[in-house]
Amino acid sequence: MGFAEEAFKEMFPNKQIPVIILDYSGRFSPYNANVKLANNRLFFSLSKEWKTVDVSIRKGLIQNLLLKLYGRKGEKINKTIYIDLYDSFTKNLHHSIAKTKTDPLLEMSFNRVNDRFFYGLIEQPNLEWSGYSKTTLGTYNYQTDTIKVSRFFHDAPEDMLDYIMYHEVLHKKVKFKNTGLNCLHHTYEFRQREREFPDQRKIEKEIGNFLRWKRKPVAQKLIAAKKKKKDQKINKQFNLKRWLFGD
Repeated sequence: MGFAEEAFKEMFPNKQIPVIILDYSGRFSPYNANVKLANNRLFFSLSKEWKTVDVSIRKGLIQNLLLKLYGRKGEKINKTIYIDLYDSFTKNLHHSIAKTKTDPLLEMSFNRVNDRFFYGLIEQPNLEWSGYSKTTLGTYNYQTDTIKVSRFFHDAPEDMLDYIMYHEVLHKKVKFKNTGLNCLHHTYEFRQREREFPDQRKIEKEIGNFLRWKRKPVAQKLIAAKKKKKDQKINKQFNLKRWLFGD
């Protein structure tokens, strides 16, 4: 019995173990993973980085995915010590992630925020511009220790960019809380700390006004459409291979 089957049996001792197909893929960003259930088959796709991680942590990853999958179906499931190990591993990944990506404008913003609100104690993560988005203004990725900011803010006033940077650095600082079914990123502690940014409400209103008339460049729209079409083709081929060959 493999570790994925063991993980399933520990969570569902009274259930028959379905056919489990585990695949390590280079298609994902580092330490990413997902699960799909079809015809009593569980398909686990893990990024290739997981191959060298301790099996107890990988078991926690599998159980965390099972929690999200079966918990939504109304089944009562308890967390395990392996899920706690997985959470701890994820929260501390940033210590071992290489910091190779930065941008002068984002780096200046990070340094201002770090010095002003965190006494300069936060390790600089990877810093990148994302696409032109009005809905996702910034993100922090625990698996890659990367902050990304919407490219619309490349020419934004300094305080707007710093507010978005502050929000994402808070994610790196405060972490998350895994309740089983949900992974809470905007916890009570997070919201309390977020309010420490001066004139928070005013800045948020100014950001809304700033974005109102912004438009994505035509070239970026074409690139995004082409990438989406390519990704859909790759996913279709990948899923077909799984159904035919079970790998």
